[in-house]
Amino acid sequence: MNTAHVIEIDPTPRLWTREEYYKMAEAGILCPTERVELIGGRIVTMSPQNSPHFTAIRLVEDVLRKIFGLGYDVRVQGPLDVSPSSQPEPDIAVVPGGIRDYAQAHPTTALLVVEVAESTVRFDRGEKASLYASAGVPEYWVVNLRTQRLEVFRDPVPMTGEPYGYGYRTSAQFVSGDTLTPLANPQGVIQVADMLP
Repeated sequence: MNTAHVIEIDPTPRLWTREEYYKMAEAGILCPTERVELIGGRIVTMSPQNSPHFTAIRLVEDVLRKIFGLGYDVRVQGPLDVSPSSQPEPDIAVVPGGIRDYAQAHPTTALLVVEVAESTVRFDRGEKASLYASAGVPEYWVVNLRTQRLEVFRDPVPMTGEPYGYGYRTSAQFVSGDTLTPLANPQGVIQVADMLP
């Protein structure tokens, strides 16, 4: 057999839309207790939450609820409809408006998104950062439980080489003794130590 003219083709994964993702959940294909997210058309299983991870989520929630009062909704592990093929459920998202403003549809972006990371640091810094930047999220934080630091990403811009074509222009790391101010509330000063378990 002459194989000189055979063209090699790599198989491609079947990607899902948000609509198909919902249909799978309605049909019982996705278990209601299973922690999954739709990221770039892939259904991604999230790792179980250990005590430090859950404690950090609650601490961040508590701090942000104090800083962002009336006129903001601090959502905990709620979906963001950032694209037809992505519906992440960030640990915390601060969105404008109130709870009932999102009764008919999930928000499509946020003023601030926070992920608490231990085993997913690389994923949260890389693919998730690019995804949130592509959705126009102006500020993204990663509470890094490995290093006990808060990693802050700001100023989303088009960026070649990033998974979703966007990234953050600036990044900084804060340690326990530091303070910072969220872009969406310049009057709110946060002690980093208050968010670390």
